[in-house]
Amino acid sequence: MSAPTSRGPAPTIAEIARELGVSAPTVSKVLNGRTDVAPATRSRVEAALEQHRYRRRRAASPPLGAGLVDLVFHRVGSAWSTEIIRGVEDAAAAAGVRVILSELGGTHRTPGAWLETTLSRPPEGVLLVAASLSAAQRPRLTTRGIPFVVIDTDGEPPPDVPTVGSDNWNGGLAATRHLLELGHRRVAAISGPGHMLCSRARLDGYRTALEEAGVAFDPALVRSGDFEVESGYRSGRELLDLPERPTAVFAGSDMQAIGLLRAAQERGISVPGDLSVVGYDDLPLANWTTPALTTVRQPLLEMATTATRLLLDLARGGTPMARRVNLATALVVRESTAPPPR
Repeated sequence: MSAPTSRGPAPTIAEIARELGVSAPTVSKVLNGRTDVAPATRSRVEAALEQHRYRRRRAASPPLGAGLVDLVFHRVGSAWSTEIIRGVEDAAAAAGVRVILSELGGTHRTPGAWLETTLSRPPEGVLLVAASLSAAQRPRLTTRGIPFVVIDTDGEPPPDVPTVGSDNWNGGLAATRHLLELGHRRVAAISGPGHMLCSRARLDGYRTALEEAGVAFDPALVRSGDFEVESGYRSGRELLDLPERPTAVFAGSDMQAIGLLRAAQERGISVPGDLSVVGYDDLPLANWTTPALTTVRQPLLEMATTATRLLLDLARGGTPMARRVNLATALVVRESTAPPPR
């Protein structure tokens, strides 16, 4: 198959069908998400559509999913996801668009069942939160004119995939620098899942700050898990039970930090008198913990609204100025950090 030319009109369905040796109705079925096409044939048609950059033309009358955005989470239920939902719904409402929520049952990879349901609607666009599409799944959306944007990508996406996130490396750097500037030298870290880009970036920022200060990185002071309270509690217990425990901990999320606070309380360890704690996200509850939590503010509402506007711009034929958006993070100092005990 020859490479697509950059000039001239886009090929018609009939021309693509002739090129592949299939019928025009078969190409049309693939474009419309019909399931009654053999998988091998579907793959060939989708590859050709993608190669020719063929996009489904919008119908004169609104299709079933017009005015609808599919917001896809691997898991819903945390305060973090609530902030993302708020931001998406605010931006969608301002644009006159409804939001439908999909949950992937804990997996960061979109299963085929979700994709088939989405294609049967189909929506104006898809927002994926800390989830990703496989190389085979992406053209099944794009060839049907359904754009997608990833919020807080879980890995390194291809260059053409639009993403919105925050500066996680600088966030980890700022949190750790703050603890080092207070005089701490035995600084631990509780990281998120190792496969997630944000986790790795925050931990890289932590390591960079240690290196700047001439403090050796000690892998015994690093724990990892998911971003939830239980993970922070479990990791906190392990760190605080070390023969030489840390005097400060940088947690990869506010929820992890809350679990760590519980572990410290159970052991009679005063925060911040005996132990300094920094969280990440600056969720609304961070100001209501005891003590109020020093944390890194991640602009979750702004990330969500920016991603929604980017998606709708793509859905309506716009050409965004940037397909990769990284918003700034900021350290918020409250009551959970202090100089180490003497």
